[in-house]
Amino acid sequence: MPEAKYKRILLKLSGEALSGDRSYGIDKATLTRIAGQIKQVVGLGVRVAIVVGGGNIWRGAEAEANGMERVTADYAGMLATLINALALQDVLEQEDIDTRTQSALDVNKVAEPYIRRRAIRHLEKGRVVIFAGGTGNPYMTADTAAALRSIEIGAEVLLMTKNRVDGIYTADPLKDSNARKFEKITHLEALNMRLRVMDATALSLCLENKLPIIVFDLQAQDSLLKVVNGESIGTLVSSES
Repeated sequence: MPEAKYKRILLKLSGEALSGDRSYGIDKATLTRIAGQIKQVVGLGVRVAIVVGGGNIWRGAEAEANGMERVTADYAGMLATLINALALQDVLEQEDIDTRTQSALDVNKVAEPYIRRRAIRHLEKGRVVIFAGGTGNPYMTADTAAALRSIEIGAEVLLMTKNRVDGIYTADPLKDSNARKFEKITHLEALNMRLRVMDATALSLCLENKLPIIVFDLQAQDSLLKVVNGESIGTLVSSES
């Protein structure tokens, strides 16, 4: 097997990525495929951390639009990420991958509290660490949590998965056939062009800390393995033009 380019990564999984072709909930077959891709890179000795979203179960923005208080809606969304994290942990452990879930919310019955040094120690021991509960604060997205945790654990790259989209485009390629794909782009360019890579807070964190981001389609065959090995797929967002 080739030596991996990246030794420590953070994989950001959207909630929608776990639902497959369904409009709601968790699709077991999709979860199993994701676990299989993660197992491939763990087998290379790559240290893997994961941040999961909750959009397949709960959309805070929609709840707020329907009259729910924003803070309450955001906390409900954090609980949705915990459900996804536990489901992913279970499937990974069925693949014999030692896994720990850490939560930014206090849910000691089902997950460890997030402690940075403990998370790093788990990674050093070859365990996959799943971060749930976002940052533990309302008004902060799972993208912001992914950027923050990447920096805290010393990840070399933040891997952003998109649902049925293989990178960053000038427009939504599922709706606009004229959308052009970027092979490489800088953080600042992505911010200035208001491209939907991630929210501005998360992107600014990556910019300030020179954390590269690779946006790719996890549904593609062996895509995670290819990214970790340094193959040029998806879109690279970096501090270099």
